[in-house]
Amino acid sequence: MAQEYRKYLDPKTLAKIRGLEVKARLVVEGYMAGQHRSPYQGFSVEFAQHREYAWGDDLRHLDWKVHGRTDKYYLKQYQEETNLVLYIVVDTSESMTYASNKAVSKLDYACYIAASLAYLTLHQRDAVALALFDREPYQFLKPHTNPAHLRNICHLLETARHQEKTQMGLTLHELADRFPRRGIVLILSDCFDRPDEIIGGLKHLRYKRHEIILMNVLDPYELEFPFKDPTLFEGLEEYPELLVEPRALRQRYLEEVAGFQTSLKKGCRNLMADYVLMNTEEPLDVALSAYLATRGVRIGAGR
Repeated sequence: MAQEYRKYLDPKTLAKIRGLEVKARLVVEGYMAGQHRSPYQGFSVEFAQHREYAWGDDLRHLDWKVHGRTDKYYLKQYQEETNLVLYIVVDTSESMTYASNKAVSKLDYACYIAASLAYLTLHQRDAVALALFDREPYQFLKPHTNPAHLRNICHLLETARHQEKTQMGLTLHELADRFPRRGIVLILSDCFDRPDEIIGGLKHLRYKRHEIILMNVLDPYELEFPFKDPTLFEGLEEYPELLVEPRALRQRYLEEVAGFQTSLKKGCRNLMADYVLMNTEEPLDVALSAYLATRGVRIGAGR
């Protein structure tokens, strides 16, 4: 169990992203004891409790009297304060097991992202939930803020099944009805489904007032199609094997991939959702820290 718990927690990645915050760009609701603005403005301003200061907290809420007595930094919390709920949704379908000889599998890469951001979010004393899906959602961990929740998340990622076909659009509709509180929904998938069905599911999540981050996890071979010699492609998700001449197909293939990505980007942009391409060849610490830093800049400059 100890080895499973640590598999997806890469120290190099955690060291680089630890100082960055996952923040909601929209108002979120959740449990008490967080740092995010509540949708219930004016509901109550009664003092609730103290919480130890964490890097990035608003200094205006420091209790200097407590600091004078204890020489430690604590924040005042009030009943209208609420924390972030991060719903992590991971595609574990058969196509996610693909890995070229340059990279880890898409599923492992997605699990590394999920574990790293769960660690970071729990470190902020915010809540994390996890859902796994292929044809349908088949595992769900409810939101918790307890750091011990990370062990359950990592164990579930480690033992995920990965033999079924993707039905991403239907899955997102079902999850939109199952997530009880508004929050950030992080989706990790190769998105091997019809773009219009995926966007339909994302619209349902936005209707429920969730903020959406769609991380499209792809292998470099899927993006570049570097094959030159006649190649027998193994079928995944119920597709048969296919022997082809790659050079005759490469240009059309790349056009299809570009069109596929354009459709997802446009759909996400129209929904004010983030679309992020995650290339499994790129070091995870670089990809994650760059994205989180960009979110931080946009948060500060905009909303």
